[in-house]
Amino acid sequence: MTFVAIVVFVSFVAAQAAASVWDGVYTDAQAKRGEAIYYERCAGCHGPELEGGDMTPALTGGTFTSNWNDLSVGDLFERIRVTMPLDRPRTLSRQQSADVLAFLLKANRWPAGDAELPRELEPLKEIRIEAIKP
Repeated sequence: MTFVAIVVFVSFVAAQAAASVWDGVYTDAQAKRGEAIYYERCAGCHGPELEGGDMTPALTGGTFTSNWNDLSVGDLFERIRVTMPLDRPRTLSRQQSADVLAFLLKANRWPAGDAELPRELEPLKEIRIEAIKP
């Protein structure tokens, strides 16, 4: 293989590697918006510390990260968008769902970055949730 072909191949493979929550996939400003939405629409069931309740799961910590580990951010986005809040499902807009998701990522100590988490499902499916930093 020629040098150019090797460089092209390596670049292609690197581009195909999925992003992860460790790559800074949301902004602090987005997480701040999501925090306000969370406390208004989600904290009644999931708790002020995201600790969960009798019938609702915690949204931080080991159980949360292990349940979502190796799934996509798109999977979590769709769960939020379609089923939450439990008493009024599908009432959060796509932007609100993305903002709440950014808040959850921040609460789980995954780093912020320079670009907002998209509100479209397809790009979110390309971001992996990884409990442990690679």
